Amino acid sequence: MKIIAVGRNYAAHIKELQNEKPDEPVIFCKPDTALLRDNAPFYLPDFSKDVHHEVELVLKICKEGKNIETQFAHKYYEEIGLGIDFTARDLQNKLKAKGLPWEISKAFNGSAPVSNFVPLANFQNLKNISFDLLVNNELRQHGNTKMMLFDFDTIISYVSKFFTLKKGDMIFTGTPAGVSAVHIGDRLEGFIEGEKFFDFEIK
Repeated sequence: MKIIAVGRNYAAHIKELQNEKPDEPVIFCKPDTALLRDNAPFYLPDFSKDVHHEVELVLKICKEGKNIETQFAHKYYEEIGLGIDFTARDLQNKLKAKGLPWEISKAFNGSAPVSNFVPLANFQNLKNISFDLLVNNELRQHGNTKMMLFDFDTIISYVSKFFTLKKGDMIFTGTPAGVSAVHIGDRLEGFIEGEKFFDFEIK
């Protein structure tokens, strides 16, 4: 199982971080050691003073494929969940300023909490799915798939050019605006279309 993530997929988030709008999906990976399940708490790492939450819809791959054409991409995922792409922003900014890879700021232990998955059939329109993140009962992030620069099928097709997708792989599809730092004691609750998908604490 591997975790693949898409960066800069919502225009407002690109603007808030003063990044350039990409012509193609921005892809990075997380190892399986980044995965957090079952609402396990997230422990702040000692190597960062500025860890940000980034809530994202997560696709689960249902069969193996590579070089998948966009029109067939929908056949390779059947379930969706919600996750957090935790980012050590101070470390990321330091590495980016030096022109170095910033994988360690995204892929560290526990940096990918993921909810349970539900069938895509639960949703009438995949291009109009709303999701939210509450921190201490305050709305911090709101997103909708209609705001994505690259939709699910485009992401699947693009990623499969470089990585063979296998059953059980997870793809984080990008975060909307509103990212900010988390602190010890914070409670994070994630929702898709008003239904709670995760609820965990920062320690």
